[in-house]
Amino acid sequence: MPKMKSKGSLKGRFKLTKSGKVRCSRPARGHMHAIHNGKERRSLRKDIIFTGTWARLLRKMMG
Repeated sequence: MPKMKSKGSLKGRFKLTKSGKVRCSRPARGHMHAIHNGKERRSLRKDIIFTGTWARLLRKMMG
């Protein structure tokens, strides 16, 4: 069976941590920040960490 091709769009959006978890930045970070209060803006700085099934699928697609 041939190898699975990696998805190029995922390579730019997701990164792997040293421990193998998949992380990406949160949506709604581009512009129009006035609608968010300070607590929401601070929470948008933190990355989303994927573990479990989603992480396994994303790692497989990243190649």
